[in-house]
Amino acid sequence: MADKIPKFSDLPLDKNGPHHNAWGLYGKDDELGTLNRLSNSIVKSAASEIKTGTRINIDWPLDAQGDLPFFGRQQFHKEVYQKPPRIVNDDVWTFNTQSSSQWDGLRHFGYQKEEKFYNGVTLDHIHGTNGVEKSNVNGIGAWADQGICGRGILLDYHEWRLKQGRPHSAFEAGHISADDLKAVAKDQGTEIKFGDILIIRSGYMAAYNALSRAEIEKMRAKTPLTFTGIEQSDEMMEFLWTSFSAAGGDHPSLEAWPTQKEYALHEVLLAGWGMPIGELFDLEKLGEHCKRVGRWSFFLVSKPVNVPGGVASPPNGVAIF
Repeated sequence: MADKIPKFSDLPLDKNGPHHNAWGLYGKDDELGTLNRLSNSIVKSAASEIKTGTRINIDWPLDAQGDLPFFGRQQFHKEVYQKPPRIVNDDVWTFNTQSSSQWDGLRHFGYQKEEKFYNGVTLDHIHGTNGVEKSNVNGIGAWADQGICGRGILLDYHEWRLKQGRPHSAFEAGHISADDLKAVAKDQGTEIKFGDILIIRSGYMAAYNALSRAEIEKMRAKTPLTFTGIEQSDEMMEFLWTSFSAAGGDHPSLEAWPTQKEYALHEVLLAGWGMPIGELFDLEKLGEHCKRVGRWSFFLVSKPVNVPGGVASPPNGVAIF
């Protein structure tokens, strides 16, 4: 199936659209983007990764950031209440879908200069402004039908760079190169297959968990916020385009933040290709297990919440070995 997608050098597909776009590859009304790569045959083949039945959660708790989420997002609130006279409880949750583990959907981040989302959708289509009818186009609910399920691979950059003795600061705008990620895969003996769901352990969670509240408050007050993540480069885009159906990691922006170039990877991945971006995944237990068993591939089951027109969703993700 890899030979059925255009080469990276063929992008942009829509020559009248923004840089590196793949608009129209799966039709003008497509809302799945690179999730189209998760064909039945690829998912069936990925099921061979299940050998022991061991299951590992990759969701951070919804309230993990408490009242100090980054990017000014609202904190998680939970209200549990009894329904007297019965001995019965209900609860109400109120939260920003991006204040903990999340998949960024196709409504989240558009091309900034062109003001366009995946397949040319505009803010008017989303908000129903300027005489355009409001719709649910590109909503996260479109991903709920089949979920994000397939072969997941963990590239444990954090473990690899520790072995290399390489410095790393999670809260500076450093970058992880495509060559770095390829070196991690080689060191782990992890084969990359077309349609894989890429998960990167950058070391953010380990660094965050070591911070005091005062240190988090100081980091949160920075303008702009700064994080080490994957680099903005043709090499990184080609690496992602060539093989993966989705890409996620353990920190707030996946890519180096703020962007080191005149564009952000969020623009190309979400608005250009329709590739889900995963952020704030809790990969500590997963990394420990992979290291212990010597295998960094698994079957990943993730079920975005079925909210028509939603912007993002908790992943509800489980890695199965």
